Amino acid sequence: MGRVALVTGGTRGIGEAISKALKAEGYTVAATYAGNDEKAKAFTDATGIKTYKWNAADYDASAAGIAQVEADLGPIEVVVANAGITRDAPFHRMSPEQWKEVIDTNLTGVFNTIHPVWPGMRERKFGRVIVISSINGQKGQFGQVNYAATKAGDLGIVKSLAQEGARAGITANAVCPGYIATEMVMAIDEGIRDKIITGIPAGRLGEPEEIARIVSFLASDDAGFINGSTISANGAQFFV
Repeated sequence: MGRVALVTGGTRGIGEAISKALKAEGYTVAATYAGNDEKAKAFTDATGIKTYKWNAADYDASAAGIAQVEADLGPIEVVVANAGITRDAPFHRMSPEQWKEVIDTNLTGVFNTIHPVWPGMRERKFGRVIVISSINGQKGQFGQVNYAATKAGDLGIVKSLAQEGARAGITANAVCPGYIATEMVMAIDEGIRDKIITGIPAGRLGEPEEIARIVSFLASDDAGFINGSTISANGAQFFV
């Protein structure tokens, strides 16, 4: 049995590709999901990857779920904080509820996912923390003040954790995908999607597997000196 890797939001989209890629690299993977039981069952049936249901926005549920994963599979040595939601609206129309929902899942949810595993990583002198941020956390986006704020905040989490964990053999890095051909993006009106693609110099959407390969590398022993970094994968759409 290889190292145990936890992937939040790991049964769909980019998370699904990450879960599969890590399993292919020999990790024992636990994938979480928030609500779609049917999709989670189909994912497990197809991949053999065990799934766990909890809401990343709830600290107690996250801590209990993580404890169950470790009881079932062993200590979590790789954590991929991927779970995220959108509640888009122009700022003048954005409700406090839309703001809070996104903050609770995309920002506080990262804390809730990493905090319970951090002590064990420090004790074992090894850990890999990988946070899936977004191009829109780097450049902002119309109608996504809430989402952009969380994804920018995730970068601050990574940079700070890198400094705290380095001497304990823990790395913390972020990946900022651009527009990826996930179920959510492909559901966008074709005309709008075509406009998005015209703004990408590569002339195409990214593939979930391209993000997964970055995560696999960051989780590996070969990436031990990469710490506090942000890797952009956006087809040259935006440079930092």
